[in-house]
Amino acid sequence: MTTTGADATSTVCHVVTHVHWDREWYRPFEAFRARLVELAEHVCTQLDDGRMSAFHLDGQTIVLADVAALRPDLADRLRAHAAAGRLTVGPWHVLADNQLVSGENLIRNLLTARRHAPADGALAQVGYSPDAFGHPADLPRVLRGFGMDTALVWRGAPDGVARFRWRSPDGSEVFAVNQGYHAAELLWGDDTQAAASRVADFLAAERARLPHGPWLLMNGGDHLAPTDPTHRLAKLSLSESTPKGTVLHQSSLEDFFTAARAAAEQQPLPLIDGELRHPAGYLTFILPGTLSARTDLKQANTAGQNLLERWAEPLIALHAPHSATLRADLDHAWDLLLRNAPHDSLCGCSVDEVHRENAVRYERVHQVGEHILLRALADAGIDVRAYGDRPEEHTDLVIINPHPYAVQELLSTEILTAPGRYPTEIAAADGTLIPFEYEELGQETSFEADLDLLPDSRPSLRHRLWLRTPSVPGLGRTVLRIRLSSQPPVAARAFSVEERRMTASDGGHFEVQPDASLSWHRADGTVLPEIGLLTDGGDSGDTYNYDPPVHDRLIRPRLTACTARRSAVREVLDIDAVLELPIALAPERDRRADQTRAVPVRISVARWHDDPLLRWHIEVDNTVHDHRLRLHVPTAAGSPTWTGDAHWSLIERPVVSDLGPLPQERGREAVCGSAPVQSLGAVGRDDHRTALFAPGLPEMRALAGDETASGAQQEIVVTLLRSVGWLSRFDLRSRTTGAGPMLAVPDAQMTGRHAFTVAMAFGSDIAADRDLARTAARYRTPLRAWQARPGTYVADAAGGLHVEGGCELSALKPAENGAGCVLRLSNPVAEPVDIMIHAPGGTRLVPSRLDEHPTGEPERVAGMESGRWTLEPYSTLTLRILFEGEH
Repeated sequence: MTTTGADATSTVCHVVTHVHWDREWYRPFEAFRARLVELAEHVCTQLDDGRMSAFHLDGQTIVLADVAALRPDLADRLRAHAAAGRLTVGPWHVLADNQLVSGENLIRNLLTARRHAPADGALAQVGYSPDAFGHPADLPRVLRGFGMDTALVWRGAPDGVARFRWRSPDGSEVFAVNQGYHAAELLWGDDTQAAASRVADFLAAERARLPHGPWLLMNGGDHLAPTDPTHRLAKLSLSESTPKGTVLHQSSLEDFFTAARAAAEQQPLPLIDGELRHPAGYLTFILPGTLSARTDLKQANTAGQNLLERWAEPLIALHAPHSATLRADLDHAWDLLLRNAPHDSLCGCSVDEVHRENAVRYERVHQVGEHILLRALADAGIDVRAYGDRPEEHTDLVIINPHPYAVQELLSTEILTAPGRYPTEIAAADGTLIPFEYEELGQETSFEADLDLLPDSRPSLRHRLWLRTPSVPGLGRTVLRIRLSSQPPVAARAFSVEERRMTASDGGHFEVQPDASLSWHRADGTVLPEIGLLTDGGDSGDTYNYDPPVHDRLIRPRLTACTARRSAVREVLDIDAVLELPIALAPERDRRADQTRAVPVRISVARWHDDPLLRWHIEVDNTVHDHRLRLHVPTAAGSPTWTGDAHWSLIERPVVSDLGPLPQERGREAVCGSAPVQSLGAVGRDDHRTALFAPGLPEMRALAGDETASGAQQEIVVTLLRSVGWLSRFDLRSRTTGAGPMLAVPDAQMTGRHAFTVAMAFGSDIAADRDLARTAARYRTPLRAWQARPGTYVADAAGGLHVEGGCELSALKPAENGAGCVLRLSNPVAEPVDIMIHAPGGTRLVPSRLDEHPTGEPERVAGMESGRWTLEPYSTLTLRILFEGEH
């Protein structure tokens, strides 16, 4: 390391030479990768000849794989420099938007980085997240779970606070440094005096916020190749403009954090709890519009996470733990999903070519994930391939419960039968008949082929069924026998009436209003109006920020038709409406155009018998531009805070304005009331609580009475669709400079058909936080059913591993080292909970960190008392499960 002008009284400025590499953003991936290879050659050459003494190759190991795909020789050189201690990378595999992905996604990200580490010790052991658009409350927990107790953050950190203790809801804490990562321009160019002047200004600003240092200069930026820092720093040391008593020292992140922590121990640091979404300082935007830009990406990401975390991983762990092929399939599926996680990808703020590739990756995740399920079910003795003669007398439906506790749940599924054969009875294993609703979907020629099956095409009749399952044991299954006959089940069909009413669970009723919302006429005589109201306003913003037009018009739907359907298991309102929307912004972009177009909206609202949820399915055929569509759900009595779910914790947030005062100074951003959620938002308290469940739609907020569309005291609001045509603009009112290049992105207008599925609950069913969290978990991951192949016998089966108590399953996955599996449970609420883990006799339960290393706490052998655990508020419990004979 080069140190210039050091003495005992000097204050050190650590110069960390690095690059921040967006794999895809304002250019698509291949265009950026070609430049990445050039950068790798540049870095290797300068590390070889000493013009750089150290280099940080961003925070993501995936760049090594990207280089290796084109230049394996360069990748080998990078790994050699890593082994020699001259190059660091990581700690992540990709630099994800850590608010929009799940907690398990973050854990898989770090685990994947460890598999791709270039050499022992080459992964940075700093929680390096330089450019995420804010940070979730649970990130310190994730970092501590991987042995890291430091974090470098920027956007969303409290403005002007250089160092702080950052604490997660469970009490996990890291030493955090608030530092911008982009400082390449300070040493840029050959004019030493100009560079010295820039460095002096930088050091003066650092001294003002942290008088005694040490300071950090991140010598690098987006897609830039820093040149000859050794020579440049040596010349600066001779310049009279360089502040006396300051040492410019080529360094690494680890060395800087060691020095910074030692200095911080001399005085108390402020404690910051929870998420980092503090109001932005100069140019430190948190870009809240990315929560709702291109919502189709967010929906696809949530679906992909759910498939891998709650289905593929548990089925491998329970039924195919030693299958090297399925493990490889799983790793590949995660790699595909992680490639879409970076903030410029998942956030929807890249050029259109990038997001078209994202969509294909999500499709590939589902292809691999569903294949894993097929093979893991086969290992469990369940063949679900549609092969051979279609059933004529009966068929079996295998229902699997992904939750660790017993569940009786609602289910919709499809089956195939021989032509002319119809389901007439559905019976549980004990013979109990189960009510169901039936719809014939039509005749088809179904096809199946596999490694052990010759291609087979058979005439088939497809049916859809809706039913409430019997209780399915935790992580177990139940089998229903469907009896077939030659007559359609008339009694199981839904009957329709031209009516706008649907009964409510309290004995009252819901009624459709002229704006296509529902009013709830409760049994006690009170009315809660405009449930599920849709509103559409203009948006003159870009993919980074919502921007309200100076003169806006808020538009509601107009009801055109409504039909009520009723069956043995549910009631449904089918609502047709239109939104008469302006076709775009006016040319001046300060108002919506006068010309309008009718945008059709199709809404289905279902209430299942004995179920607290109102289930909404909304389809919109968007043919207009520059607007924002939101869904509102009111409560009769509000409160000062609203509840949203983070990765493993329910978070209380203050109710603030939808959009704060518009900034007047350059480089500033308006405070936005929206916040990221994983799946739910709730307003009100106790019997007045209203909850909205919307997995895949992360932009929620609470509106107070002076801003609600319904006139209620408070609403929870989710953004369904935001339609904009620019990557970034420089003329917004909500953000007073650009956040990226001003490029047109027509696909971000989101034209075409879009579907949104949400649910609502009210009052006592979700008054307690634990009930709220459980309802969200069950809605996010419902039971699934597969039709067994004709001639296959499958019996009911209790889960050999299951849990009792008020916790939720976060993960059940194969262990990284191949021995046993990893069980992770969470307690997302503020009260402790006692749980009981049931496992086969002889099973060892080994307390572990998130990185799957033992914590050092005593392991237990499964049994009645040894299976009892207490989960503290907001805590997670990670156990390595070693079945008998495993080590």
